[in-house]
Amino acid sequence: MSTLRTPFVGGNWKMNTNAAEGYSLIDSIQKQMQGNGVDVAVFPPFPYLMSIGNAIQNQTVLGAQDLWHSDNGAFTGEVSTDMLKDCGVKAVLTGHSERRHVIGESDGLVNQKTKRALETGFIAVLCIGEQLEEREAGQTDAVNERQIRAGLDGVSESQLESVVIAYEPVWAIGTGKTATPEDAQDAHAKIRELIGQMYSPAAASAIRIIYGGSMKPGNAPELMAMPDIDGGLIGGASLKAEDFCGIISAAQGSLVS
Repeated sequence: MSTLRTPFVGGNWKMNTNAAEGYSLIDSIQKQMQGNGVDVAVFPPFPYLMSIGNAIQNQTVLGAQDLWHSDNGAFTGEVSTDMLKDCGVKAVLTGHSERRHVIGESDGLVNQKTKRALETGFIAVLCIGEQLEEREAGQTDAVNERQIRAGLDGVSESQLESVVIAYEPVWAIGTGKTATPEDAQDAHAKIRELIGQMYSPAAASAIRIIYGGSMKPGNAPELMAMPDIDGGLIGGASLKAEDFCGIISAAQGSLVS
């Protein structure tokens, strides 16, 4: 990856852990983390944000898996940015494939949430990526472009500084399948080229694009050695401190490769 961009490694715990497991996990992660030079975030389930946030040290950022795009009000079951700030949250996922394809969020709703996150001072980790049938139909680039253009609609170049794009091929999430480093690099390079067309070459060079398709300690070094892969959004492997810290170490290694 480019040494001009600080790697970003996020651990998305999804709907996993209880209070005791979450505390034990963050404690183990922070004890095993070595060195610096990588931005690390963890995204616990909503009920544990406060307790995990209290356990987090300065080298790790607390993230939320979702948000609602309006002020506090009559939105039963939703969580506002004010509430997230109270918990110490600094980063938010928007457009995760499970929100899109399981919950049914539209490109428009993802855009509203992304803009809300940025307007209220959060890092927005905008997730994009194709499903298996779209990949087999040769639509990977078209799907990525549609989701990026929609997700960033109305986002200014200055706001883009707080955006991380996570390319997560849906067919590779939780399946054990992973795009080859060359395939992942190709998708990342085209995403960066698109950002250059939408904004500027400087914006394209600066934005961090991370890979979110079953990254593990075993494949992380090869993936992160690619010039346009700036880290990872980690699912299953983030639930094991040793695995997650192994991926962080791979990101640190990419800085000197």
